[in-house]
Amino acid sequence: MCALSLSKGRVGGVGQNRGMCRNIRPLNNFEPAASSAEVHDAALQYVRKIAGVSKPSKANEAVFNRAVEEIAHATQHLLDELVSTAPPKNREVEAAKARARSANRFATAAQ
Repeated sequence: MCALSLSKGRVGGVGQNRGMCRNIRPLNNFEPAASSAEVHDAALQYVRKIAGVSKPSKANEAVFNRAVEEIAHATQHLLDELVSTAPPKNREVEAAKARARSANRFATAAQ
């Protein structure tokens, strides 16, 4: 869930769950397992969202990069320790489902 997707009774503000950030993808229970690059990319998207910037200023670059590395590290530990009784998901099948949802969403928005 995005921190910015929460609102206190207002759409788009802070406190109400509106779902996961579109740029942060689920990484658990895939075969093959999420790569370190995928974990890093998810951490980067999370830090960008929290910081409110896509590229930090020079003054904030070190703390920004440290946060990405720490979150990637914690995320990798989480993924390594999660257990699931469900069979691993197939990346191609999940990508096709996402494309279908997107096509449906944008088709209804255009009407």
